[in-house]
Amino acid sequence: MPNIFRVGITPDFYTDAKGRFEAALESKLAGVPGLEFAPISPQPGKAMTREAADEFDAIFALGIPFTRESVAGCRRLALIARWGVGYDMIDIPAITEAGILLAITPNAVRRPVAESILAYIFALSKNMKEQDRITREGKWRGQLSRLGTCLAGRTLGSVGCGNIAQEMFRLASGLGFGRFVAHDPYANPDAAAKLNVELTSMDEVFRASDFVAVNCLLNEQTRGLIGAEHFRLMKPTAFFINTARGAIVRQADLTAALREKWILGAGIDVFEKEPVDAEEPLLSLDNVILAPHALAWTEEIARDNGLEACDNILDLFGGRIPHGAVNRAVLETPEFLRKLERYKP
Repeated sequence: MPNIFRVGITPDFYTDAKGRFEAALESKLAGVPGLEFAPISPQPGKAMTREAADEFDAIFALGIPFTRESVAGCRRLALIARWGVGYDMIDIPAITEAGILLAITPNAVRRPVAESILAYIFALSKNMKEQDRITREGKWRGQLSRLGTCLAGRTLGSVGCGNIAQEMFRLASGLGFGRFVAHDPYANPDAAAKLNVELTSMDEVFRASDFVAVNCLLNEQTRGLIGAEHFRLMKPTAFFINTARGAIVRQADLTAALREKWILGAGIDVFEKEPVDAEEPLLSLDNVILAPHALAWTEEIARDNGLEACDNILDLFGGRIPHGAVNRAVLETPEFLRKLERYKP
């Protein structure tokens, strides 16, 4: 096995995040003795190939898929360091079987995504989309279709009560909400209680909330989780917000809920298909505020995602378990332990 610890940079960084990731690599990894990093060439079919993956000890990854074929038989690759927290593009059972650890960047993402949800809450409650439109049309306030909504006494709900949801509730705690509710079968009851969050059923979250935010991972259990049966429970004055993953929501059902006014409006940053098709029905609706899966893409998240992903890489390089480890079952497998042994001082 070569003595140099090699880090590969997935090719999508150079098209989707050019200028946003390089500084972290330079500040954290450049000049580290025994470590080098280099771009991975564009991959056929866009998924990572096994031949490319196994040229490296660690891969600094944006959004390229890692399939079973990407990692089968990988003897060198030990770490996928994800720039972000979503990992629905990575086959977790497959990488675990191959002795490869996935590490994510929860500390970098927590605050920017929580702020994005609050941005939607304010924009929707104050009817900012219509306010902007009628002003540009030369009209005035008497021609607004509705008045805004104050947050005092309202109920904020979340599907999920993990890292980002807890930050959302923490930031919202000074805004006068009357009640916080969440559904999460894996929630930490003590953490929820400290934030005055009531853990309840999914139906109750949708029934009781004036604002429902999606804050769960996309996996086989949550794919298509939210649909018409939930939107039908919501108040006609309520708003729905999704900054998590588009495929958690049945998009056709959301479109129907907005078009038929089951709910008052929505803020959507993520979609079943990205980029969005020009004929996507959501694009024609006035009661939804859309964003290109970038509402949380701030200068800070770009900086901190890169720094935290590099810290995960440096942990492995030093023979330590990266702090952002996801598939912790791999830590007990002979294949990963064999790889880890290479890096111990």
